[in-house]
This record gives sequence, structure tokens and C-alpha cells, in this order.
Amino acid sequence: MVMDGEAAPRVLVVDDDTSVRDVVRRYLQRAGYAVELAGDGETALRLHAERKPDLVVLDLMLPGVGGLEVCRRLRERGEVPVVMLTALGEESDRVVGLEQGADDYVVKPFSPRELVLRVASILRRARTARPVEGEVIADGALRLDLDARRGTLDGTELALTGREFDLLVFLLRHPGRAFSRAELLEQVWGWSFGDHSTVTVHMRRLREKIEPDPARPVRINTVWGVGYRYDPVR
Repeated sequence: MVMDGEAAPRVLVVDDDTSVRDVVRRYLQRAGYAVELAGDGETALRLHAERKPDLVVLDLMLPGVGGLEVCRRLRERGEVPVVMLTALGEESDRVVGLEQGADDYVVKPFSPRELVLRVASILRRARTARPVEGEVIADGALRLDLDARRGTLDGTELALTGREFDLLVFLLRHPGRAFSRAELLEQVWGWSFGDHSTVTVHMRRLREKIEPDPARPVRINTVWGVGYRYDPVR
């Protein structure tokens, strides 16, 4: 998973189950990642502040500070990608994790190999999404500074997660074209598989942040039977 000559990406694995932590650690290390472990939310937040991992694998059910709260605090600190682990099979629980800013989720019991593939995909997209220096994409009062990974609307900074920013960049680069959820998963997330509700949640969150009335969007429009289309307002 890690190319020769590259520094090993740092992954923080947070789970209160020692057997899960050990299995995930072994599979990630075999794939070439440097792994830190935490068994609770407070330790995870401390290690994140100290070690600055490139990605966090985060269990939803943690003692003390829960996984959702940890994810929320991580999002306040920056754009570190988060893969949520959950034993809860209900879609509503997965959606809550995504709404807190998780980039992906894996439901327990899970395949460690699949988890490694998800981690590799997210980190690969982060590496290949490096912008041209000084590049800015704009649509009317909406501006995306790709170098700074910063979005503004009417001069006010948007609180975008890393995945929301990438999705919005992709949409602005392909105005007027309808994309299915599967196409967006492949183009933005880099996945050839996955739950399409991931895209639905991220689109809803983007509408809440850039549309005057999210219930009547003018930029991100639903194309029934297909998916979504970005319509410029300029």
C-alpha cells in the first residue's frame, strides 16, 4: 500500500477492544503504515494532538468520551480523515457518524483487509488531490482556494470537512453534468464499492452550508433517477 521511498503514513487506531486494536494494527503495519493505538477517547485526542496522524480509525462506542464526540473535536482541529468503526447496523447510526464529519465507516464484524483498502483509498486521494499553486475555483460569491483548502461564501469562511471540500471542488469542476452516487463515490472517494448513503449525507451537508434554502437548492440539484448536478449561479 505504501510506495518505496515514501514516509510511512501515520494511522491512529482507537478502539476499547484490545483484540480489535491488535488485529487492525497488524494488518496496517503489514501494509506499511506506522500505527499508534488508543483505548479511549481522551487518549485518542491527546495522541492526535501530539503525533498528528494522517488518518484516524475510530470506534463509535468508547468509554468516557464517545466516538462521535471525538470525531467532532477532531473536526474542530482540522481535516484529518476519519474512518468510523461501528457495531451498530442501523443506517441512522452510520449517518450520524458521517454527519459528525467521518469520511467513511466500516460495520463490525469487518474484514481487516477491507479496512486497509479503505484507509489506502482515502490517503491516496489526499495525496493526488494536490492543487496547482494559487488555484482558485469560483462560482459567483462561492470561492474555493485549493492551495489553502479554504472555501468562502460572500466572504464568510465555510466550515467544510476535507471530504466536503473535495466533493465541492469536483462539482464546480464539472458544472451542468449529472453524476450518479456510484460515480461520485468512485471519483471523489476513490471507491468502486460502498454505501451510497455516504454521498447523500455529504450532499445534504453541503446544501446546508452553501444554499440560501437547502430545501430548495439552486446550486446542488437532484436529478431524479440519476443522482446530482451542480448548476452555476454566475
